[in-house]
Amino acid sequence: MGKLGFLAMKTDQLSDDLINSDLRELGAAAKNLANHAFVLGSSLGFGTYFLKFLASFAAIYLLILDRTNWKTNMLTALLVPYIFLSLPSVIFSFLRGEVGKWIAFIAVVLRLFFPRHFPDWLEMPGSLIILLVVAPGFFAHTVRGGILGVIVCLIIGCYLLQEHIRASGGFRNSFTKSNGISNTIGIVLLLVYPVWGLIVILI
Repeated sequence: MGKLGFLAMKTDQLSDDLINSDLRELGAAAKNLANHAFVLGSSLGFGTYFLKFLASFAAIYLLILDRTNWKTNMLTALLVPYIFLSLPSVIFSFLRGEVGKWIAFIAVVLRLFFPRHFPDWLEMPGSLIILLVVAPGFFAHTVRGGILGVIVCLIIGCYLLQEHIRASGGFRNSFTKSNGISNTIGIVLLLVYPVWGLIVILI
């Protein structure tokens, strides 16, 4: 009986040791996961990807604004190549695939055969979708992912900012006029991504 009790005690102790060892390994793995997630989250690549999203949505916002109540004389068609160059790769690949081809096909058919039913505000989005679908690989991958694409985005952002300030009647007016603040912030956000992209490329 004493021998059986001793064996049972030894088995219980061995089980406890194994469980404690497993728990320690799980704790170490969780700590490593947290550290790696923190490093990834604070890395330059993540920052660039986030700013791409921000810049793309700012450009889309300005494009919608131009078609609704902004009504400026600026060359806002430049927002189409800006969106093309700054769109995050996940959305870009999705729109460049079958979905984008169908949207482009429907847009072309509507424009050709039902021009009266094709609203003016759809011109720019339709052009963007067609550009995404038909762009050669050189522009879709090499230029978009390189320093040239970032420089083009920076030039477009600078041009639109100085034109907006001039149209508003000065820097102060661009922040105080009706709708001026939201427009100016949208245009400034266009500059954040290419400036950050240049810093990351040059580091």
